[in-house]
This record gives sequence, structure tokens and C-alpha cells, in this order.
Amino acid sequence: MSLVIGIDVGGSTTKIVGIENQCHIKSPMIITANDPITSLFGAFGKYLYDNDIALEDVEHVMLTGVGASGMATPIYGLPTTHVDEFQSDGLGARFDSGLDKLIVVSMGTGTTLVRVDGDTIKHIGGISMGGGTLQGLSHLLLKTSRIDEVVKLASHGDISHINLQIKDISERDIEGLPMYATASLFGKAVSANATPEDVAKGLICMVLETIGSCAVLSQVNNGFKDFVLIGNLTQLPECQLIFPMMESLYGVKFHIPAHARYCTALGAALSYYRYTKND
Repeated sequence: MSLVIGIDVGGSTTKIVGIENQCHIKSPMIITANDPITSLFGAFGKYLYDNDIALEDVEHVMLTGVGASGMATPIYGLPTTHVDEFQSDGLGARFDSGLDKLIVVSMGTGTTLVRVDGDTIKHIGGISMGGGTLQGLSHLLLKTSRIDEVVKLASHGDISHINLQIKDISERDIEGLPMYATASLFGKAVSANATPEDVAKGLICMVLETIGSCAVLSQVNNGFKDFVLIGNLTQLPECQLIFPMMESLYGVKFHIPAHARYCTALGAALSYYRYTKND
């Protein structure tokens, strides 16, 4: 076996995936620890153990992510290379989606946007809205920053008790704005008798809808219609509510690929074949 391992190191969460023969994805894994170094080495050790992989089976280790920036030592003596996170986002999303022209929407603590046009990958910006926003507002409004608890609350919430929709202010469609479109996020919370479950639903939908709108509006008149969502927030059930609605509203397509949580780690591994192996 000749395996290239890609590792995306965050502040406390590390995602790891292996690539065999430049195309086969092997056993993606996520590990959470109190600091990046513990998370990285814990993920790497568990990955090798769980998949019965020997060190000599690993051809190269590719590191990316904010938590990897200060790690210069080869991992367990193996050849180790750092790779740009935005390039990793682009390579991973392109591979996993099968698309060649797309905008990668990486939904992490905040959100970054990466344009992929064939072999050209470019970071084009981002917004400070993401999982960190959801955690912070949930702590203030719901007294919990645990996303699993927020998701559980939201499963019993009603978004119509929180958001003001076009149907609340107009008796008929406004040109370009169907009745289901949101007129104001949290615009009804002032007058409605909102429960904590409704608030949780509203917070999640606010984060996702804002991210989706910003992504689409960043590409007005640029010809990009395919948006690939990656990162932990893709696992929120509300993605299946918000993004199909926005597809109808904007005439675009949002994709959540099979390995959306692991696309950055996947792209890091793939970058070995693009940037490193033939150097």
C-alpha cells in the first residue's frame, strides 16, 4: 500500500483522510481534543491503528489548516509538507463534487469563498459568519454553545415564529421574491411568542441563509452557478431546508458532496500529486 494522508488541523478539531492511487478515499476521520497538537497526533495515531496501517505504508503526510501553521517537525519521521488551505479547499471540493467550475463555500468558524475554474484555484474572500457565530449567539440566547444541543432544540422549532417572510407583508408575490422568501431575519421575534426551540431554529437558519446569500451575490454576472458547500455546518439538518429554497430564489445550485466535512483534508492529500510529488 502507498498512502498519502491529508490532515486539516483546526484549533481543537482535526480531520484526516487517506488517498490511495491518487483516487481512492480511505476512511475519513475526525478527532476533537483540547489543543491542535493533541488533536493532530491523536487523529494520526487513531487513523493508523483503526485502519491497520503501518508507518512504512505512508508515502507522505500533507498538513493544512490554521492549527498546522506552527508544526515544522515531520510527523513520526515521515515526509511532511504544509499546503495552502484555500488550495486544499478547491482541490477537495472539485474532486468530491466532480465539478470543474465552482465556488467553494467553506463553512467553518467563519466562511471563506474559493473560486475553482479548471486548474485555477483562487481565494476570493469570505465573511465572518459561521459556526463561531452560531456558538456565540447560542451561548448568549440559549445558554449553551454545544451545537448538538442547539440542533436538538431547533428540531422542534418553527421558523415562521422568528423570520418575517414576504407572505407576512404582502398578499401576492413581489417580482423576484416569492411568498416564502425571508424579508427580515428575526424580524418577527419582536411580536411572536418565540420559544427557545424557535430561537435555535432561527439562529441556524440565519447563519446558513446569510452564508448562502453572500456566496451567490459574490458571483453576480460572473457566470458561476454551482456552489459546493464544505465544512462541519454542512451536517446541519437545516441545510436541507435553506439551500433548496435559495436555489429556487436565485437560480443556482448548491452541492453538498459525500465527504463535505473532510474536503479540506482531502484536498491537502490531493495537493501532494499536484504540487509536491513531481517537484
